[in-house]
Amino acid sequence: MKGGHLNRFFGRHSCTLAALVLTTIFLWAGEKNPLFISLLSSEEQLKMYSPDLSVADFDSPALLNSRDQRTEEYSHSHVMEDTEEDASIKHSDSAVMDIPVRPSPERVDESTILGSSVNKQGRWVADSQRPLYSGFGCKQWLSDMWACRLTQRTDFTYEGYRWQPDNCEMRDFEGSKFLRRMQDKTIAFIGDSLGRQQFQSLLCMVSGGMENPDVEDVGWKYGLVKPRGAVRPDGWAYRFPDTNTTILYYWSASLCGIQPIHITDPATEFAMHLDQPPAFLSQFLAQFHVVILNTGHHWNRGKLRANRWVMHANGNPVTDRKLAEIGNAKNYTIYSITRWLDSQIPLHPGLEVFFRTISPRHFLHGDWNTGGCCDNTIPLSRGSEVLQDKSSDPVVEGAIRGTKVKILDITAISELRDEGHISRYSIKASEGINDCLHWCLPGIPDAWNELLYAQL
Repeated sequence: MKGGHLNRFFGRHSCTLAALVLTTIFLWAGEKNPLFISLLSSEEQLKMYSPDLSVADFDSPALLNSRDQRTEEYSHSHVMEDTEEDASIKHSDSAVMDIPVRPSPERVDESTILGSSVNKQGRWVADSQRPLYSGFGCKQWLSDMWACRLTQRTDFTYEGYRWQPDNCEMRDFEGSKFLRRMQDKTIAFIGDSLGRQQFQSLLCMVSGGMENPDVEDVGWKYGLVKPRGAVRPDGWAYRFPDTNTTILYYWSASLCGIQPIHITDPATEFAMHLDQPPAFLSQFLAQFHVVILNTGHHWNRGKLRANRWVMHANGNPVTDRKLAEIGNAKNYTIYSITRWLDSQIPLHPGLEVFFRTISPRHFLHGDWNTGGCCDNTIPLSRGSEVLQDKSSDPVVEGAIRGTKVKILDITAISELRDEGHISRYSIKASEGINDCLHWCLPGIPDAWNELLYAQL
C-alpha cells in the first residue's frame, strides 16, 4: 500500500518535480554564464538578480523614485548648451537627497593611498594648486559657453578647492601620468550634456589646457561626424598619439536604444527601448576599455513629446501604467543597462565600467523659467564635509549592487558646491534665465575626473 501511494504520488507530481529540477539547473547555469544572461529580457534579468526589483512590482522602493529623488513629469529646467541647441532639448528635471553637512574640522593625517574604491565621506579643502588648467585657455577642447572666465563673472574662488576623501590620500592628477596609465586604451563617456562637461574637463586636464596640434580627431572611426543640416555631431573622439590614448564622448541622454518606428517617414515616432543599450555602445563596446555612463536630467514628458519618443520594452510599446511613469521608466533603464553591461564585462577582459551618479541642480526661488537662480558666490556655504556613508543617488547605487559595474559617486560632493554653476553668466542665455544645472569649467567636474582617476 505504501509503495502504491508513493508511486501514485510521484506519478501525479513527476512533471512538477522535473520542472523544479530543470529550473534549478537553468538558473544555476545562467548565474555562471554571462552570455546566457545577456539573452534574457531585462525583466527576466532583473528577476534573476534581484527578485524584489521585478518590473512587475513597481511598488519596490528601489525602483520607484524616492521622496527625495523624484523626477517630476511636468517640471522642467532649461538645458542651456547654446542657442543652437536642438529644439527638442530644452527641459530637464531631477532632485537629489539632502546632504547632512557640518563645518569642516581640521585636516587629519591621511596616510592610506587611495585604491580601487573611494570613501564617500570626506571634505572640500582649499588648494593653491587649483585649478588644473587655465579658465582662459583650453580652447581646443572647452566650449565657450562653459568657460566662465570668458563671461562677465568676476568671482572665481570656486576654482581653488579639491575633494579630499576621509582616511585616504588621492594622488595628484598629472595629465602625462594619466595618459601613460591609459596607454593603448579608449575611454568613452556616454550620457547627457553633464557627461559632455566631464569629457571636456578630462581633455583639458590631460593636456593641461595647452594647445596640442598632434592630437588627432578620430570621430570618423566611430561615426561621429556631423550630418548634413545638423548643429553638431552625436559626439567627439580624440586620440593622443604619444600613448595611443583615445577619449571620446557620445550623446545619449536617456541611455536607451532609440530607433525610428517608420524609417521612411520623416515625421515618424521613435521607439525608446528601455531595456536596450544605445546602438553605439553595443557596436563599439569591444573597442572600449573604460566606459563612464550617466543619465537623469532628460527624463520628463516634455522631452519625450518633443523627441517623439515612445517607450518600448521587450520589443513592444509599454502599456503597463506603472512602468510608463517617468521615474519608473528611468530607473528600469538604469537597472537594465547596468545588468547588460555586467553580462558583457566577462566577455571583454580589461573593460571597466562606471555609472556616474546624478549631478545636482541648485535652483532657488523658482525654476529656470520662473525666476529660479543660483547667485551664491561664497564657497562651501552649505558646509564643506559629507558625513553620510551611502550614496545620494540610491537608484544608481542599487543598480550596480552585485555587479561588476562600479559607481562614480559625485552627487553628495557636488551638492555642496552651488557656487560653481554657470548661473546668470551664460553667454547665450535669455535675459533672466539662470543655468543652475551646468558647471563652470574649470570647476566641479574636474573633481569627478580626479575620483575616476583614483578608481582606475
